[in-house]
Amino acid sequence: MSSSAPRFDRGHTDDLMSFLTAAPSPYHAVATAAERLEKAGFRQMLETDAWDGTSGGKYVLRGGAIIAWYVPEGAAAHTPFRIVGAHTDSPNLRVKPQPDMGAHGWRQIAVEIYGGPLLNSWLDRDLGLAGRLTLRDGTTRLVNIDRPLLRVPQLAIHMDRGIYEKGLQLDKQKHMQPIWGLGDVVHEGDLISFLEEETGLPAGEVSGWDLMTHSVEAPAYLGRDRELLAGPRMDNLLSVHSCTAALAAVSASGDLPYIPVLAAFDHEENGSQADTGADGPLLGSVLERSVFARGGSYEDKARAFAGTVCLSSDTGHAVHPNYGERHDPTHHPRANGGPILKVNVNQRYATDGSGRAVFAAACEKAGVPWQTFVSNNAMPCGTTIGPITAARHGIQTVDIGVAILSMHSARELCGADDPYLLANALSTFLAG
Repeated sequence: MSSSAPRFDRGHTDDLMSFLTAAPSPYHAVATAAERLEKAGFRQMLETDAWDGTSGGKYVLRGGAIIAWYVPEGAAAHTPFRIVGAHTDSPNLRVKPQPDMGAHGWRQIAVEIYGGPLLNSWLDRDLGLAGRLTLRDGTTRLVNIDRPLLRVPQLAIHMDRGIYEKGLQLDKQKHMQPIWGLGDVVHEGDLISFLEEETGLPAGEVSGWDLMTHSVEAPAYLGRDRELLAGPRMDNLLSVHSCTAALAAVSASGDLPYIPVLAAFDHEENGSQADTGADGPLLGSVLERSVFARGGSYEDKARAFAGTVCLSSDTGHAVHPNYGERHDPTHHPRANGGPILKVNVNQRYATDGSGRAVFAAACEKAGVPWQTFVSNNAMPCGTTIGPITAARHGIQTVDIGVAILSMHSARELCGADDPYLLANALSTFLAG
């Protein structure tokens, strides 16, 4: 392994558990990533300020997205980028604009379904509430009620005797509204008043909110030999954590042939079409401004982009022991088998043969085993930020990730070794 690429071990997985707990929303995820980068010497750049061309680590925050990059000393304006990409959002239940509701003596919170969650995984689970409050002066405040506050109760089997024949059927509007107390009278504004009290804000100070539920059960090692990891939001905070760790590590490793970049976007789970999503202008704007701040021209920017490669890291599907027939018969990614290369010839993933070679070289140099994922031809394939990044910015992109079970559940499962194997591959890729 190259001396310029730091080595991660099982301690990385321990740290991932802390990261998952600290990041119950995309806003918390980028704040936590930024805090870690600050400790590594990075500094925040405001989009409204003029940027300078100095070397060192820098980052931009916008909502639930973060773009961070490290400029080596003496880097030319046309120096290519090496990008590791991920997304910060996960499927969940999100609070509606008028949240206070109730029925039959139960106090409830009105929620909307975000992304494509496995709805049954949110039933009878102790839920907290987290996200972002916007104050009257336009500033924002993070909030995290990380204790049992809400619960979506399932109907008792005695009142749904046909469930074994017809299967569990959940109506997104009628059956997914959580309870949070008792009372016949619903006072409009109760939830926000409660959050103002919890965060020490004056009454009436909050004028907007972006709030979501999360399971308060802590991440944990699982199994006889503790070889598995169970936890929330691994799709895709597992990748955000590894990307952040890899960038922070290589920034301390001295001379680099590329400019390493972390690009973690919001709203992947609902199409990426947002100013903080991969289909928005944020990444291109930051990269362009970095080139121009170092005295570069449009020609320099074009040269830099032409030599840039992005590893889009998102979770994929490990072969399921109870549903093996749903997988491609010749591609069975296994937990703790190393990161996966994700391939789809219809460009649901951006990987091609030359991208495969880039990823294989990074894994070989890092001493990391790797696997290939491709969908069963009879099953629709998901997608990632990879094809969007490739098409929008014209840069070579390779889709990779870690194989997990229970994707889009409130609690997912992966091999406990795979997070640090991914981080090793990412750091070697960034180090060139």
